[in-house]
Amino acid sequence: MPHAPSGPPAPGGPESPPGYVGPVPPGGWQQPIGRPQGWGGTPLAGWWSRVGATLLDWLILLIPSVILIAIVVGVFSASDAGGVVTAIVAFLAYITISILYAPVLVARQGEHNGQTWGKQIVGIRVVRDTGQPVDLGYGFLREIAVKAFLFGFLGGFLASIPTILDWLWPLWDDENRCLHDMLVKSHVVKA
Repeated sequence: MPHAPSGPPAPGGPESPPGYVGPVPPGGWQQPIGRPQGWGGTPLAGWWSRVGATLLDWLILLIPSVILIAIVVGVFSASDAGGVVTAIVAFLAYITISILYAPVLVARQGEHNGQTWGKQIVGIRVVRDTGQPVDLGYGFLREIAVKAFLFGFLGGFLASIPTILDWLWPLWDDENRCLHDMLVKSHVVKA
């Protein structure tokens, strides 16, 4: 009477996962549990790179405000009435630049789609979960309606708790997403 071998099945046996040539571990094989390293095959952007891109964008927007303030101060020194008019025009110009900066830049076509200049410098981009490129309408929805108005302006009325939660959410989210990313169905990935 032949003796049946005892122990684990032979490598590559019927219980082995495809491509595995070693013995089957006790209790069966399971996919290792780990944090996802990417989205759609692209590595996710880390929290610090997102913070860096935001700070760079703020610095980039600071440049026109300094220039506009210098112009207003110069005109005020020559004429009070001219200074008031210049201050109003400068304020409106700055508001327009601030509102258009992110939506227009993230809607650029080609390799810089989904990137503000800050994101471009840091090497990250916004991608839509649908796979479509970021367009101007989506840029306004993400950057102005949700980030600036919902979490920035309205969140300020609630002791800025929603704003702070939005900023910090990627620290514990498996896909490094802010709350605004979840609302508009986007991810931020390495470019």
